[in-house]
Amino acid sequence: MIVDALGNPLALSLTGGQAHDITQAEALTALVEPEALLADKGYDADRFVESLTVRAIKTVIPPKSNRKIKRDCDFALYRERNLVERFFNTIKHFRAIATRYEKTARNFLAGLHLVCALVWIK
Repeated sequence: MIVDALGNPLALSLTGGQAHDITQAEALTALVEPEALLADKGYDADRFVESLTVRAIKTVIPPKSNRKIKRDCDFALYRERNLVERFFNTIKHFRAIATRYEKTARNFLAGLHLVCALVWIK
């Protein structure tokens, strides 16, 4: 899920529950042209950070604790990452999404698109 600076959804991708988020990160960031990308430690991979640097996107990802050479992170800007967490909270207000009533990926993704549209409307 990618949200803008106001917390409105810009792009989303649906994967299996066991898939890591970073597997979809490059595909999602290709859909938008942000000035900066704020993400949690799970996205701290050299290949992903390098792909963002090539596209002149400022990377605001705290380094993992096991990283030998720590990268700098603008923690003042990183505090704004809570917008995506607040968006996930908004999604969970819709009971059918939170409890996953729809078992097929197609129908669940359609429900997510509906919720995203409702967020954009309000």
